[in-house]
Amino acid sequence: MGNQEIVQKLWNLCNVLRDDGITYQQYLTELTYILFLKMMNEKGKLSPKDRENVEHIIPEEYRWDSLVKLEGTELKNHYQRLLLELGKSENELLRQIYADASTSISEPKNLEKIIKSIDALDWYSAEKEGLGDLYEGLLEKNASEKKSGAGQYFTPRPLINVMVKLIDPKVGERCNDPAAGTFGFMIAADRYLKSKTDDYFDLDPQQAEFQRKEAFSGMELVKDTHRLALMNALLHGIEGRIEHGDSLSNNGKWLKNFDVILTNPPFGTKKGGERATRDDLTFETSNKQLNFLQLIYNALKADGNARAAVVVPDNVLFESGVGAQIRRDLMDKCNLHTILRLPTGIFYAQGVKTNVLFFTRGKTDKGNTKEVWVYDLRTNMPSLGKRNPLTEEHFEGFIKAYTAEDRRKVKDERWNVFTREEIAKKGDSLDIGLIADESLSVYENLPDPIDSAEEAIAKLEQAIALLNEVVDELKAVEEDEVVSK
Repeated sequence: MGNQEIVQKLWNLCNVLRDDGITYQQYLTELTYILFLKMMNEKGKLSPKDRENVEHIIPEEYRWDSLVKLEGTELKNHYQRLLLELGKSENELLRQIYADASTSISEPKNLEKIIKSIDALDWYSAEKEGLGDLYEGLLEKNASEKKSGAGQYFTPRPLINVMVKLIDPKVGERCNDPAAGTFGFMIAADRYLKSKTDDYFDLDPQQAEFQRKEAFSGMELVKDTHRLALMNALLHGIEGRIEHGDSLSNNGKWLKNFDVILTNPPFGTKKGGERATRDDLTFETSNKQLNFLQLIYNALKADGNARAAVVVPDNVLFESGVGAQIRRDLMDKCNLHTILRLPTGIFYAQGVKTNVLFFTRGKTDKGNTKEVWVYDLRTNMPSLGKRNPLTEEHFEGFIKAYTAEDRRKVKDERWNVFTREEIAKKGDSLDIGLIADESLSVYENLPDPIDSAEEAIAKLEQAIALLNEVVDELKAVEEDEVVSK
């Protein structure tokens, strides 16, 4: 049984929990609690050394075998106690994975079925293919199930792989994602470097230790997502710093002096129009992407080599006022050499139009951008979605243009260059490079109707959930008033 089959079997267990009213996201979090114990159990079977490490990390009374031998209410009570105790563990990793953990499973028979089903899977095959890849498959499955939820922080893997390949991280460089999500960018960067160094066996022990413990870091705001990131990193053998918190607050001030930044910051504005609370951002705005953009280019080493690839929505390219000031600052401090205009339909909302900015921090803070090359992968592209997913083959033309020794010799109508002076005349707008295609029928570029229907359903579900919260709050107020009378 391969990892894909195991992922499908694990995902099918979610049907068991439908009657408990558990969402996909809750299920994945619950799976993380349970899978951590099972995967540590599997790692402990490999060698005496691993067994000692597992025994050191997890108290004996809360290991996997303690769950397998119990049933019914006794199992449920033990599991609840396990979550509580591991969340208070002296071991930092355990404490972070199980911080504030509680179960969403109300029926003991459902918990029992999940544990027995997981125990019966072919873990020998899973270990051979890689437990990290298995978990990554679960994260991807979760994102594809509900774009309005998990997909918000799940960047398509083909896009991540292309960004990593073109940024080309090197051994010994410090890489970071300030909006880490499930840590996908850093996992891909680690995998990229492992493929070039025989899983780091070509490196000396000090270099290998740096790659494992210091090379990859990140910060994530959402607690459950941070939990998934920790688990993902652990299963891929990465022990770097993954902080839980807001990168746009003063807690994120440690994010600086990086060689490489790869990220897809969250879209939208701060709630209530709040500004970022970090006091070292030059320009004040409530626009999260603009705040992340200035955070990113200022967090790169000013050595002429530090570089970033960042996913941003279209409004970052053309928003006036503070937006223009931030773009001007970016082009002064960095060489913004390439913009990739991405096709629609690859993220959680069909209508969201996005781009990737590729830039290198200069040694000085003025005049680093001379010209900007733009590749239009949006115009006259097939409708992409769940039934026609984005693949790395879609990027072949862009990769060829990006890596060309002489970009001016590339014969591709999607590939165009704009001088810094031309951009200045447009008010420093970067909404450039989209090619005209009058032959394109308006009907050919309509979104996938099934994707659109799923998106509409998701929005209605969110609205209903919000209304239910309002009703619950009103009922609570009424009850308080009755009690006070």
